[in-house]
Amino acid sequence: MPHVNLQVPAVAVREIRLNTITGFAGNATELVSQSRCGGLVDQSRSFTQCLGCSTSNAACMVTLVQDGVVISHGPVGCSSCLHEFAFTYRVNAPLRGVQNPTQRHIYSTNLSEDDTVFGGNQKLADTIREVARRDTPQVIFVITTCASGIIGDDVEGIATEAEEELGIPVVAIFCEGFRSKVWTSGFDAGYHGIARKLVRPPRHKRPIINVINFWGSDIFSRWFEQFDASPNFITPYATTESLAYSSEALASVQACTTLGSYLSGALEQEYGVPALRAAPPYGVAATDRWLRELGTLLDKPEAAEKIIARDRAEFLPRVEELRSQLKGKSAYVTAGAGHGHSLLAVLAELGIKAQGAALFHHDPTNDIDSEDADSLVAAVRDYGDVPNFNICNKQEFELVNVLNRIRPDILLARHGGMTLWGAKLGIPSLLIGDEHYGMGYEGLVNYGEAILEIVENDEFVKNLAKHSINPYSKWWLEQPPYTFLGDDE
Repeated sequence: MPHVNLQVPAVAVREIRLNTITGFAGNATELVSQSRCGGLVDQSRSFTQCLGCSTSNAACMVTLVQDGVVISHGPVGCSSCLHEFAFTYRVNAPLRGVQNPTQRHIYSTNLSEDDTVFGGNQKLADTIREVARRDTPQVIFVITTCASGIIGDDVEGIATEAEEELGIPVVAIFCEGFRSKVWTSGFDAGYHGIARKLVRPPRHKRPIINVINFWGSDIFSRWFEQFDASPNFITPYATTESLAYSSEALASVQACTTLGSYLSGALEQEYGVPALRAAPPYGVAATDRWLRELGTLLDKPEAAEKIIARDRAEFLPRVEELRSQLKGKSAYVTAGAGHGHSLLAVLAELGIKAQGAALFHHDPTNDIDSEDADSLVAAVRDYGDVPNFNICNKQEFELVNVLNRIRPDILLARHGGMTLWGAKLGIPSLLIGDEHYGMGYEGLVNYGEAILEIVENDEFVKNLAKHSINPYSKWWLEQPPYTFLGDDE
């Protein structure tokens, strides 16, 4: 049974579609083994500190479409997370060579207490018309929230009526926070709306390759030019037209399997755009496989070998130097699932021992039904086991407990709110938002030099640790880190 069903307005959440979990403690080999044999069972927590919201992840995808506007259908507070992505959109424009990023237009229906009693249908319909009048967008995205979901507003019906009236796509995206405890279900919701309402049947094939990513520098043009192709980025800086004809691409690749496999699967299933099934190119082994599979997919294996030979010769000597300089160092990783696996591969290539990881969820399978695309399987196969492997949904109290116990030399994080905990404990902490920074052979040089710099300049975090007050009690820091995991009491 295919994972992708574009005939329904809302995508099935990851707990149902992929058997995704948010609770596990053990080692990486054990997690992979249980995932492959179907024996993986989610563990709940008797105490939970915080959760991510699917609404913010859906917003992350659609806020970045250049000629679109976004309406958050809910209380005004629920739209606050959208502004973060508007800021990121502008800040990252230079990394992608975008000279004039368009101004983001974000609205809220501002549901009130009265609206939760009498309904917000009319308010949504009026907002859509007003937004169309003010901005003349090419597409309007309507993001649902817990409030609109609970009161049962007919968001799909209103969007369909507005689409017929206005003559532009009005895309309903169902991503209420309570819909899934796996916040990455929001990515799927955003891409489900795009695939369902914006992507059109191909007119002909074009020399483009879809790159499904968050944001980041353009490293793909340099690779793809060897295949006589160029990248079509989805969704940062995409337009309704570039999304509509993503169906004409030669292939789809993804910077993160967590993010990209749903849309890759939809484009392959509906329009025959082949999805690259190798894990993303982080580390030498994965980069070799990724480039060679791309060459096979495009029927240009000689181009892949040319890139591999060129870049290995250019970057691997420096990687060897960095390995000798970082020898004996240890690290801990906290990130979303796919990118976290990739960071583990980068550490291993640099000769840094991974002492553990706290990743925000785990997908036993993916939407392109490929074990080869599983970045955790690839990391374990290439570099071996990782101890202290925790699957959590941003349970920072567990992270602080673990870091306090194992005291790694470095903390690598994907999300800014996590690096402060390493810094408060005197651990040099590195946050790099550009997900492409670590890709390819040059990515190892990038990360190695950044890690070396923070290790050699650790005075600030050491001083910070002397003067910081830990909000967690001595009692908690003496408990096993996963005291509340799998405990119903």
